[in-house]
Amino acid sequence: MTATLRPSASACPACVAAPAAEALASRDLPRDAHIVLSLPTIHCAACMSTVERALQADPRVRSARVNLTMKRVAIEASPDLTAEDVIPVVEGAGYEAHELDATALGATATDRAGRDLLMRLAVAGFAAMNVMLLSVAVWSGAEGETRDMFHWISAVIVLPAVAFSAQPFFRNAWMALKARQLNMDVPISLAIGLAIVTSLYETALSGEHAYFDAAIALTFFLLTGRYLDHRTRSVARSAAEELAALEVPRAFRVTDTGEEQVPVAVLRIGDLIRVRPGGRMPVDGEITDGTSELDRSLLTGETLPVLAEPGRAVGAGEVNLTGPLTIRASAVGRDTSLARMADLVAIAESGRSRYTSLADRAAKLYAPGVHILSALAFVGWLVYSGDLRVALNIAAAVLIITCPCALGLAVPAVTTAASGRLFRKGLLIKDATALERLAQVDTVVFDKTGTLTAGIPELVGLDAFTTADLSVARALSEGSNHPLSRALTAAIRSADIPRAQVTDLREIPGYGTEGLWRGQPVRLGRAAWVRATPTHQTATWLRVGDGDPQPFLFTDRLREGAAEAVAALQSQGLTVVLLSGDTPGAVESLARRLDIAQWMAEALPADKAARVQALTDAGARVLMVGDGLNDTAALTAAHASISPASALDAARVASDIVLLGQSLAPIPEALNTARKAVKRIRENFTIATWYNVIAVPLAVAGLCSPLIAALAMSSSSITVSLNALRLR
Repeated sequence: MTATLRPSASACPACVAAPAAEALASRDLPRDAHIVLSLPTIHCAACMSTVERALQADPRVRSARVNLTMKRVAIEASPDLTAEDVIPVVEGAGYEAHELDATALGATATDRAGRDLLMRLAVAGFAAMNVMLLSVAVWSGAEGETRDMFHWISAVIVLPAVAFSAQPFFRNAWMALKARQLNMDVPISLAIGLAIVTSLYETALSGEHAYFDAAIALTFFLLTGRYLDHRTRSVARSAAEELAALEVPRAFRVTDTGEEQVPVAVLRIGDLIRVRPGGRMPVDGEITDGTSELDRSLLTGETLPVLAEPGRAVGAGEVNLTGPLTIRASAVGRDTSLARMADLVAIAESGRSRYTSLADRAAKLYAPGVHILSALAFVGWLVYSGDLRVALNIAAAVLIITCPCALGLAVPAVTTAASGRLFRKGLLIKDATALERLAQVDTVVFDKTGTLTAGIPELVGLDAFTTADLSVARALSEGSNHPLSRALTAAIRSADIPRAQVTDLREIPGYGTEGLWRGQPVRLGRAAWVRATPTHQTATWLRVGDGDPQPFLFTDRLREGAAEAVAALQSQGLTVVLLSGDTPGAVESLARRLDIAQWMAEALPADKAARVQALTDAGARVLMVGDGLNDTAALTAAHASISPASALDAARVASDIVLLGQSLAPIPEALNTARKAVKRIRENFTIATWYNVIAVPLAVAGLCSPLIAALAMSSSSITVSLNALRLR
């Protein structure tokens, strides 16, 4: 058998210098391309593996990793590969993809705060268990030097454990005191500190009682509440940052010598920019050359693409569908419509941050009262007894028994229980105060496209056409990637109608598809192109030879559970409003279908946010439900917000709650659960208040030692937690 020798470390100068030389040489080599794509339609592990396999089939792709939570894929590839090359690959696998600017995205934040709290909680729990074991020996009758030894051992365990585990409370208390303010952490820190000081004082004097177990138990219970509170918060990034990342990082500028690819940051007003089919508009501008169609659904909510021709204004973020366009820039950088939308979101986010939770309001009233009461007890007993030791013990007991552990658990315990219940129903709570705000809602505002409807056109009235017309329509529709053509193709294929032999097939960007069938021209497309009179309903028109044009009519399919959700909300006495950027005809038709009295069509992003703000100013508490970029400002301006998991990243980040499934039916359940949760929170505050009303006089009267106070505090915390579990 031949032994395999492992290389050992060498002091050879050449060996030492080799890595440095390689690193230096690598600077001259082209770096791998780092491409980040947003994948708004993925929703499961199968989607992840499908996208990764499709991308890794390209030999130029080094690696592709999909993040399901963020709905994006990070691609490491050879330097010659661009986003324009990989987006068709993802779309070919059946998923929508948009390029994100990796430099505009902050580094992915890890949950360091959560890990830090969990580690401190574990240390406090381990220390508390050991100190409780030592306390049992003292309670069982240990005396003299044995008792003192157990006390000193407890001190050795508790002092470093508290110094490490209670840092979040000490740090927050110090920051508040520096600002000459009081918060919930000030009485917490004083209670823990006073319990330890009193215990050390008693131990040094060989006293019978020490309260190290009370100090560490207090720390453990409070850290439990703090960690539960943290778990209810999302580590989602700012919606404004997500919007900024959707801005195209590069553009093709037209010069006297041809086209050049440049960063968007160097574009100036008046520059001519070429946008290829499938590309996103990098700036606001006006079309100077070319005809195509624009997909504006993510920005405006319009169901159908709009005609793009010379003279038409376009906005940053719109997608060019069928033909190349040349645009003259009229607004660049922070002046574009997409950037203004991001600013709207940032303003709305700052407004929502001013909401004060029930726990914060309770703390503002609670903290000063605790300090005053403890100080009065200390002064009173010192004057009455003249014994500093007795006065310190009673002051410590008052601080511990009034310590806001139950108040600290009142909100997170309920929020965690409610979040678990809603998660099982298909709703993910992202914000710590979302349930409190959701319980106050009296008005629900829905977006249309992609929210109440699936955003997918559905053919109606197929039986009205002959087999010959349908076979010609299939041949023409298969030659186009237009949403109506795709829907028409799917419907005719499902009817098992064969494809007609159409020759000279070609797509006219912005108008439709034409060809020759049996020697006569055939066209499928816009009404004006086939010389037809437009209808109010969504349609594409077929003209065979000199015959009369025939419309294929479409409707936007309702999202599952939409009708049930609207009816249930209205039965609860809530006002339902429909806001959409779609055409008046389409919006009015849906409003009638769902019996929604208040609706608004052709609403721009700023219009939606303004409408939500107007309702708020009128005294309404608005719940906004939306999924597009045009909804992000309204989502953040609303009192509470929900977006489907299929929504674009920016909308999901801006919302408080994400609807994980396809159905809207859980929304009324979310409102009911939120109301019950707030009711439980108020019950918990009542429990904590009555506990203090009963226990505080006993502590002030000197009838409770710090140890008894700690046990009473623990029992109130357990009661609050059990009450919260009733939500499940």
